Amino acid sequence: MRSFNSALARTALAAALVAGPALAAQAEVVLHRGNGGEPGTLDPHHSSINIEDYIVSDMFIGLLTGAADGSAIPGAAESWTISDDGLTYTFDLRDGATWSDGEPVTADDFVFSFNRVLAAETAAKYASILYPIKGAQAVNAGEDGATLGVRKIDDDTLEITLENPTPFFLDLLTHYTSYPVPQHVVEAHGDDWVKPGNMVSNGPYVLAEWVPQDKVRLVKNERFYDADNVQIDTVYFYPAEDRAAALRRFRAGEFDVNYEFPTEQLDFIKENLPNSYRIAPQTGLYYYPINNTDPTFQDRRIRAALNLAIDRRAITDQVLGTGEIPATSWVPPLPNYQPASAPWADMTMEEQIAEARRLMNDAGYDEDNRLRFVLRYNTNDDHRRVAVAIASMWQGIFVDVELFNTDVATHYNELQEQDFQVARAGWLADYPDAENFLYLLKEGVEFNYGRWSNPEFEALLQESYTILDPEARESVMRQAEQVALDDYASIPIYYYVSTNLVAPYVEGWVDNANDWHRTRWLSINEEMRQAAR
Repeated sequence: MRSFNSALARTALAAALVAGPALAAQAEVVLHRGNGGEPGTLDPHHSSINIEDYIVSDMFIGLLTGAADGSAIPGAAESWTISDDGLTYTFDLRDGATWSDGEPVTADDFVFSFNRVLAAETAAKYASILYPIKGAQAVNAGEDGATLGVRKIDDDTLEITLENPTPFFLDLLTHYTSYPVPQHVVEAHGDDWVKPGNMVSNGPYVLAEWVPQDKVRLVKNERFYDADNVQIDTVYFYPAEDRAAALRRFRAGEFDVNYEFPTEQLDFIKENLPNSYRIAPQTGLYYYPINNTDPTFQDRRIRAALNLAIDRRAITDQVLGTGEIPATSWVPPLPNYQPASAPWADMTMEEQIAEARRLMNDAGYDEDNRLRFVLRYNTNDDHRRVAVAIASMWQGIFVDVELFNTDVATHYNELQEQDFQVARAGWLADYPDAENFLYLLKEGVEFNYGRWSNPEFEALLQESYTILDPEARESVMRQAEQVALDDYASIPIYYYVSTNLVAPYVEGWVDNANDWHRTRWLSINEEMRQAAR
């Protein structure tokens, strides 16, 4: 199907070029994106992983949105004011903004949407990210009489009140959990509102087609407020979970952009695609959660030994080799935050192994009594290679693991259901603040996959939410991070870099720490594309 469409596009463009500039200008501009896996949902209030975000954020836009460089800029709100105490935000919505069906986008849609995300029956995986809003946690818990601090002043004005001053709140509003959904459509169609033909959106694109395990097709939303500056008419997202196959499709011209490439083929890519690979620092953590509901892993000695036995430098330099940084903290490098230091940060690898073996002996394990468990990861060559390397490292501390992989959607569902012992996970920053990573270890948060809990950590993190002074707040968050590291709450492995394939004729791509590359900011140099074919 892809080759057929590609041929049609080339034929149409060639005919338009022959016919003259006027028809050439009307030729459809199409972008084909390899997207790393099949999305589980396209409902922004149920989304939870980046391969869903990349599609959803082409269709919907929050009060703020991400610029080409990933920074926060006005979105559905043209402007806003913040009260002197930092608690009340008043947003002026864009005049005349509409949904893709022509219905106006109003403050009512935002009130409806924030309440929908936080309603207990919605079971939104990311609901807790909105807890800075007054009453959000109580509403999400289904407490009687709980009300949310989001209200309509008039059709074009929305007010949001917070529990405490929240320095990262505006950045948080670029996240898909805060996107509005069309109240009139959701109420008319229920769960079926996300189906092609039913779904309407307020962003640059609207859903035209979704064929599971094949493609998602979006078309330009001509009613989008900035539609005149959106250069690409149609964008296809393909669930390219097999990176090697995706690379082949990219080389064949079937993909114009591909999310992630097989790092084991980096030398080949450098030689054969020198102008197409993009590697850039990314604010994210690659880690292995440990299931603390399993009695085996409630023993801190075992959690510590599993951490200590990993040669992180070997993982980043020898297994991957694309510039990843070994993790010596839970929070990756961020502006205005100095992370805490993991207990192994100043140890040699020999010292780490010796201590890990001692701890395992103390816990009752040795060559005659080895610890055995399943290590899960989602299908991906790099995840497999990392898992194989770590399993080999653990063998030296009396640990044998069985490797088990599934597709990305199934994998993360199993993590959220605690159907694992130790597993692979990754977290990319939703906003550039240490709280966004400490949040992963917070009690009651869906993304605390291992259900680790520590009263001292909880108290410190809660205290950080009430502190206005940036230095004092940073100090308290660092103390909370140190508690988690000292208790070996999870297994941080490395800090991410983004790895993308971008054809030279795709213009407007800006590397950024969020790895956000919304289609609205991209364009195609058709002359270069035709020459490349």
